[in-house]
Amino acid sequence: MAKEHNYNALVRWTGAGKSGTKSYKCYTRDYTISADGKAPIMGSSDPAFLGDPSRYNPEDMLVASVSACHMLWYLHLCAVAGIQVLSYVDDAEGTMVEGGDDGGHFTQITLHPQITISADSDAGKAAALHHDANKKCFIANSLKCPVAHKPTINQG
Repeated sequence: MAKEHNYNALVRWTGAGKSGTKSYKCYTRDYTISADGKAPIMGSSDPAFLGDPSRYNPEDMLVASVSACHMLWYLHLCAVAGIQVLSYVDDAEGTMVEGGDDGGHFTQITLHPQITISADSDAGKAAALHHDANKKCFIANSLKCPVAHKPTINQG
């Protein structure tokens, strides 16, 4: 039997100013994301769409969500397989195309995890577990675009 998990997020637009959406350029795209017991996230749209470049945009958060989900599955699989991960950093990137009737979509997300494992861990198995983590990642499984991973495994 499948387990169901539910998640809630409160997204509140904070950029109405005095005139709201009276015109396309008179409001800001700023918003906050909050959930019970968690620090708020300050968001905006991408600067290409008149957003605040100092805030996270939905596209940033989608790429980060895929990266974080993959990392958490990978760490789990490594722990079960007896691979000791000492560090993990991912410089993830995503490509989105804009246009057409659908507004746009991501064409790909590529993860570039840099991982250090213990000297006595199996580097081949550590590299192979990225495939399994990708298959199990809840976020990647929910996307239309492919998610590639190009790991670098170092032994420390």
